[in-house]
Amino acid sequence: MSAGAQETWDEEFDFVVVGSGGGGMTAALTAADSGLSALVVEKGAKYGGTTAISGGGIWIPNNPTLRAAGHDDSPASVRRYLDRLTEGRVPDARLDAYIAQGPAAMELLGRSRWMRFFWVKGYADYHPEYDGGRPLGRSVEALPFDTRKLGEDEKYQRPNSLKGPLGLWITAKDYRDLAMVKRTWRGRWASVVAAWRVSSNTVRRRHMATGGRALVARMRMALKDTGTPLWLRSPMTGLVVGADGTVRGITVERDGRTVRVRARHGVLLATGGFDHNQEMREKYLPKGGRGNHSAGAVENVGDGITAGQALGAALDFMDDAWWMPSVRHPAGPVIPLVSERCIPPSVIVSGDGRRFTNESSPYVNFVHDQLDGGHVPAWFVMDAKARARYPFAQVLPGMPFPEGFYGNGTVHRADSIDELARAIGVPADALGDTVRRFNGFARTGTDTDFGRGDSAYDRYYGDPTLKNPNLDVIDKAPYYAVRIEVGDLGTKGGLVCDEHSRVLREDGSVIAGLYATGNTSASVMAGEYAGPGATIGPSIVFGHIAARHAAATRTDPGDPA
Repeated sequence: MSAGAQETWDEEFDFVVVGSGGGGMTAALTAADSGLSALVVEKGAKYGGTTAISGGGIWIPNNPTLRAAGHDDSPASVRRYLDRLTEGRVPDARLDAYIAQGPAAMELLGRSRWMRFFWVKGYADYHPEYDGGRPLGRSVEALPFDTRKLGEDEKYQRPNSLKGPLGLWITAKDYRDLAMVKRTWRGRWASVVAAWRVSSNTVRRRHMATGGRALVARMRMALKDTGTPLWLRSPMTGLVVGADGTVRGITVERDGRTVRVRARHGVLLATGGFDHNQEMREKYLPKGGRGNHSAGAVENVGDGITAGQALGAALDFMDDAWWMPSVRHPAGPVIPLVSERCIPPSVIVSGDGRRFTNESSPYVNFVHDQLDGGHVPAWFVMDAKARARYPFAQVLPGMPFPEGFYGNGTVHRADSIDELARAIGVPADALGDTVRRFNGFARTGTDTDFGRGDSAYDRYYGDPTLKNPNLDVIDKAPYYAVRIEVGDLGTKGGLVCDEHSRVLREDGSVIAGLYATGNTSASVMAGEYAGPGATIGPSIVFGHIAARHAAATRTDPGDPA
């Protein structure tokens, strides 16, 4: 929107960040490090965005944590990997900026006394077999954090629906080990450690957070050290644009009134995607992916994307998302299926009772195959061994599915494969043939149809006691079928940006004063997913890049907007 020359500002800052996820907070920290005054405005009553409810992985090659472990790469190797993934759909300059500036972004975060990370060694890149891919992985996570240190801000942090019972806290590595509690000594030891943590938390009264909550909590502490204000319940209502088309600030609804905030060096949009905007889902996403089974923050309705569109910004990848096969909990939450698809005595079939892809493949690839074939919904079929040995959708091994799963049609149980097929409406002969063929693969250890278990990524969550960690015979009644929805962790399309994170118009020109990062921007990963944390990683890097560029570029020379 434009403002008249006689209007004035209610608040003035150098750099204004809209959105309090990992990318937005990193940008504010970078702005402060660059000598700018910054403000973070957050639409919700809680800060942290989707980052806070995520696993918290960060995929940034050559970051300091990896280098300290001796696991560094040549930039050329990383570029070959990303070139293979993005298939020419992302500008070279943007890929190069991500690779070159990623380590700098993590180095800046590491200068804060609060920001500490560890390498999730062994959590492979999602395509480790590609040139430049790494079987040991490049993902790092924030160290667990006691959120009591947040003080008053603790109650304003976005909660995670996956919080463990009795204060149990687990990292990604812990979860992998605990998933094998019925199968390996390492899993049993992990359960002992978990029990000790519960007891320790009770005695010490700690409020331990891991994953995305730990990352956001640490970033919040770092922001507090810089004195950067964070406004909650303050949705952006518009961009303030000068007569020359430069973005000069924003308008915010705060405490029941409209506040005009000047941004002398620019505005960064880090408002997430359009996850929960049904109209936009219907308009942009492919058939089969339009139903809202998103695990993204509920405030993500495309605010930043539509604000940029109003100024003529170009869009890209709007037909894609960070897809995730999911289950609907009877109480409503979406439960992503990551490790579950590696359960050995199981297959996932379409409505014709046939397998259609490698069940253990990276989740974006799995859903792409599901959507391309029109296999919506799909059915996860497993036997009693699977339920006795492995966790599934937050149900512990050996525990029955809650009755609500049966009541809403998510789960079906039967004493034979034929009976199960009838219950879910798929051809019994086809499902029987599928299970028999799969059992043959399980006995030989080789899936000649889809190569399940061939990749280091597949095997990460598999059962190491088996010949092929991802294959075991389905032969013990009762049998179960679980309805699999096309879920997502957020949408992938958004505003087209250059290598400086500046938003571009459809003719390629720059909208001066406007930057974007995270799911508000068109993904640097194109239609792919490089590894664990390839959503948060780019959000952090391009937030950092935006703030550095803004520090060197004053867009508001001082005249009224």
